[in-house]
Amino acid sequence: MPAGDLRRVRQNRPVPVHQIIDPDDERLADYRALTDVELRTRWEPPHGLFIAEGELVLRRALRAGYPARSYLVDAKRVDQLADLDTGEAPVYAATPDVLQRATGFHVHRGVLASFRRKPLPTAAEVLATARRVVILEDVNNHTNVGAIFRAVAGLGVDAVLLSPSCADPLYRRSVRVSMGEVFAVPYATLAPWPDALGDVRAAGFTVLAMTPAPDAVPIQRLDPAARARSALLLGAEGAGLTRAAMDGSDVRVVIPMRRGVDSLNVAAATAVACWELGRDDPM
Repeated sequence: MPAGDLRRVRQNRPVPVHQIIDPDDERLADYRALTDVELRTRWEPPHGLFIAEGELVLRRALRAGYPARSYLVDAKRVDQLADLDTGEAPVYAATPDVLQRATGFHVHRGVLASFRRKPLPTAAEVLATARRVVILEDVNNHTNVGAIFRAVAGLGVDAVLLSPSCADPLYRRSVRVSMGEVFAVPYATLAPWPDALGDVRAAGFTVLAMTPAPDAVPIQRLDPAARARSALLLGAEGAGLTRAAMDGSDVRVVIPMRRGVDSLNVAAATAVACWELGRDDPM
């Protein structure tokens, strides 16, 4: 079958799948050098796009209403998208070698898609419909951000607020680690930082700062009033919360540790704390 003329049938009409044989093909600009974090963070937000990796993740992005710009698949996996309404978004197919040379890594899931971003809500809009939120300060590791969103989605937290220095939740690694749950959890930037913590308190939330400080309250001993509308505040790996963020909180809380371990990874700590705060919630 000639290059550029591969075809598949969906809903009784042919949909073209364009074969790509050159990794430098300009049609793959959205997918270029996906492993270069600095380049991608300069490219994606200004161009209003993000990359979803894997069939499950891209289907969740579609269900969440993100418009697709294009699809890029291993030529042997084209049929995985046969039931999708791809609309005006072109479908590009290539060999694994071409995919690797274009993207910079072995695309072992065989399916990528470029999506348009949607406008983010304001922090006030997020807080207006939430009962429990997680706030992140300076969490700039994309894997941790993705894992936090997955925990938040699974453990009954309503939203995530991010300091301006946090990593992009729609960066490919964050999206992948979250298994697409970044599309299910409302999030917004909380600014100016950390003064906007006052806006969280004014909205009726108790800001709970996670810290191993000796004066922190074991999280399981929080009184019901502090649990009712809680905003769990966590900082980056190693450094933890800044003094200014800590001063902007209402209560310092800690997950009691054993065997001399002082703390958990920020994503693990988020999961434990979210479970504890919601353990009495109806299922």
